[in-house]
Amino acid sequence: MPHTPQPHKPPNIIYGVDDLPSWRICILMGLQHIFVLSIGFVFPVILIQEIGGSPEQGQYLICMAMLAIGIGTMLQGIFPGPVGSGYLAPHLNGPAFVSASLMAGKTGGLALIFGMTMVCGLFEAAFSRLVRRLRALFPAEVTGTVVLLVGIEVIPLGVPRFFGIDSSHPSPELYPLLVGLATLAVMVCLNVWSKGNLRLYSVIIGMVVGYSLSYALGIMGIEDLRRIIEAPFFSVPEIGKYGWNFRLELVVPFLAAMLSSALKAMGDLTTCQKINDQNWKRPEMKSISNGILACAVGNLCCGFLGGMGQSTSSSNIGLSIATGVTSRRIAYVTGAMLLGLAVMPKLAAVFVIMPTPIMGAILVYVMSFMLLAGISIMTARLIDIPKTFVIGISLILGLSFDFAPRIYQAAPAWLSPLACSGLTIGTISAIVLNVIFRLGLSQKAVLEVEPGLQAYKQVADFMHRQGAAWGAIKEVIREATFSMCKVLEALSHQEKPPEKVAMEISFDEFNLEVDIYYRGEPVDGAQFCLTPKGIAAHPEANLAMTRYLSVKYAHYCATQQVDEKIHLTLHFDH
Repeated sequence: MPHTPQPHKPPNIIYGVDDLPSWRICILMGLQHIFVLSIGFVFPVILIQEIGGSPEQGQYLICMAMLAIGIGTMLQGIFPGPVGSGYLAPHLNGPAFVSASLMAGKTGGLALIFGMTMVCGLFEAAFSRLVRRLRALFPAEVTGTVVLLVGIEVIPLGVPRFFGIDSSHPSPELYPLLVGLATLAVMVCLNVWSKGNLRLYSVIIGMVVGYSLSYALGIMGIEDLRRIIEAPFFSVPEIGKYGWNFRLELVVPFLAAMLSSALKAMGDLTTCQKINDQNWKRPEMKSISNGILACAVGNLCCGFLGGMGQSTSSSNIGLSIATGVTSRRIAYVTGAMLLGLAVMPKLAAVFVIMPTPIMGAILVYVMSFMLLAGISIMTARLIDIPKTFVIGISLILGLSFDFAPRIYQAAPAWLSPLACSGLTIGTISAIVLNVIFRLGLSQKAVLEVEPGLQAYKQVADFMHRQGAAWGAIKEVIREATFSMCKVLEALSHQEKPPEKVAMEISFDEFNLEVDIYYRGEPVDGAQFCLTPKGIAAHPEANLAMTRYLSVKYAHYCATQQVDEKIHLTLHFDH
């Protein structure tokens, strides 16, 4: 019978994905998520500045971003359904679309950005339907590398702001640094040493301290408060105000942005699955596929309403890890609040005036969790030399975009769409190298052993070597190794143990199968009662336990006799 581990909420999670926290907690958590999401509103502002747009256009992009992000965030939380991963994975205007949007904006203005973003959404919807079949192209070392690169790519945005550096302040100053340090210290201390529910509100408490200190030190002034007071209570933005346009030559850079965004979403949603299940072993691809489809619908909304491309927010997932609250109910509340903010400029102004060092402190705080999440995803698999190069070379090339930008500035025009950001470069490198190193790799291996103590080490070494070559999940390899050794132990207890046992292991990204051939009596743990009392009552209790343990971890097992040989099959889901 299949052995299917049940989801188990980890001890560090206070409210899991299926839990229903009170509306008070949902609203406060939603506010924290919106404060973190407001970091993404920097990208529309940068875009408008770079293409020579007006402040009114920047305000328009932010309002439309709130509408589209609210819709995408609520769709992402739907479970079960054809759209949405079922997890708290808020959306935001991500860095993956910045370079492509800049190219479109400088070529054809806002209309071209919006039209190409809609095209990007259509391609992402198609990709979401194919991703389950393409899982072998995106193993953990690829998705983990992308998540890690996303975290690294945000460092240049977060660290300068932590020191108070922005367009108005080109060098660090003492007071902004004190605000950043105080905000970060409060969030970290509440997360590490607080008791009760204070940890839930670590970000919002840190921000209150940061805002108060900013006002006391003169970083915020009366002008900032006046901006809130003078903003209207209610205003409906005009949909389609700037129109839509399309150009064929921009398809490639937007496809590259879409692919980076989709792989980032795969990594983010894998992280969501991992943090919500203590027994997590492998990505659940249906959830990820539907989650990418929710991102696609979000991008269609962005293009139609008038905004930049969006994707899942690694920072907000980091916030979920930090606070221990991952309930999907908060996705609905956060999305609804964003829809409200989009038509209530007075409330939106609170986020617009956020001091620079507070933004930086929040980014440093949540990126600490996301960097470790990327490393955790990568190290969930056994890693051999080729996979070392997949990860190492991709990280080096991704980082080189920031360390040696002149190299990519000199790239030929046809290559520039693929060399527009460190995330794009690292993502493409990881995919290409993974495909290259998989070429010629045999998905089958055979080991012949003699039952006995020495065989156990042979099996363990063999499985570790093959598991690393295949990039198999560590836990699955451990379970298969344990079962194979227990089969050998059971065979050694037979009246006439077989002289040779042939073990054939076959692997793909979804399955690990062990076929064992020998001459002798059948070994099938399924024939014994699977309760401790039933095993203890068996006349040969030790042998019964050994046989039971030999198939304990297999998702199913089968025994048949072929040409005077016993053929035992152990199957493990991967």
